[in-house]
Amino acid sequence: MSVLVYTENWDGKFKKSSFELVSYASKVAEMLNSAVTALSIGKVDTAELEKLGKYGAKNIISVVHDSLTTLDNQAYTKVIADIVRKINAKIVIMSFNNTGKAIAPRLSVNLTAGIAPGVSRLPLSINPFIVYKRAYSGNAFAHLLIETEIKIITLAQNSFELIESPVSPTIENMQVDIDQGLVKTQLKDVQKQTGKVLLTDAEIVVSGGRGMKSPDNWGPLVELANLLGGATACSRPVSDEGWRPHEEHTGQTGKIIAPNLYMAFGISGATQHLAGVSSSKYIVAVNTDKDAPIFEAAQYGIVGDALKILPKLVEAVKELKTR
Repeated sequence: MSVLVYTENWDGKFKKSSFELVSYASKVAEMLNSAVTALSIGKVDTAELEKLGKYGAKNIISVVHDSLTTLDNQAYTKVIADIVRKINAKIVIMSFNNTGKAIAPRLSVNLTAGIAPGVSRLPLSINPFIVYKRAYSGNAFAHLLIETEIKIITLAQNSFELIESPVSPTIENMQVDIDQGLVKTQLKDVQKQTGKVLLTDAEIVVSGGRGMKSPDNWGPLVELANLLGGATACSRPVSDEGWRPHEEHTGQTGKIIAPNLYMAFGISGATQHLAGVSSSKYIVAVNTDKDAPIFEAAQYGIVGDALKILPKLVEAVKELKTR
């Protein structure tokens, strides 16, 4: 069974999540005694495409078309489905991000393919094809059996390590026909945030909740995030009260993130919040309540007042940086 992995790019560049996908796809292909074909849609130069080969992409298909410069769910689904059929791929792997969540279900219908969303490990078995995923905000797990001929997997971000398996990839610039009737998305304006680490891209996130007590107390938290090269975040009550912008809200109804390190100050850890951060590699929690649910999800915890602990952490990081 051949494996196709869709590698999203941002302004012609791949991010860690794309290389993570190829690493995962490469290992799945090994289990199948097959090879990985990576698909890139949009203008990406050859040197950037070749980076996918570092993680095991033996074949790379590059699709460039004027109608595909902006993500359009219907048009992208049709292009990917056509390529799946053309190369006879039996497993399609995408990221469990906003793009994957938008395209994968459509692709499932188009290809009559079973789908496993948010998978976080390699398949448990190939025949039968069973995959593992976390459930109930990480409090349980599920084994999913996919019985269709074509199978779609969306991989939870930051759930698989980067594994270098260098190969010299073959790059094919594939021409596609686009039905303009499918292209419904029009880009009117682009406003890019500069000078700040995007929350969804950050490897380190420093977050605060109502335990911060006031918007005036956010200074040390922001300073710690800046010192660590990370992003700031908050719980929903904080954004609802206007202490922090809504774009920083993480949780089931906010942004779903998976950084390497998530630091939660004054956040109790309600189920809705943990649903958005439970995929973090490490969680550090600081709370005055020793029974706060956040401690059950955290690898490291400090029972104490965030307003007293934050300044000490800031000073400790500053000291380490001067060594």
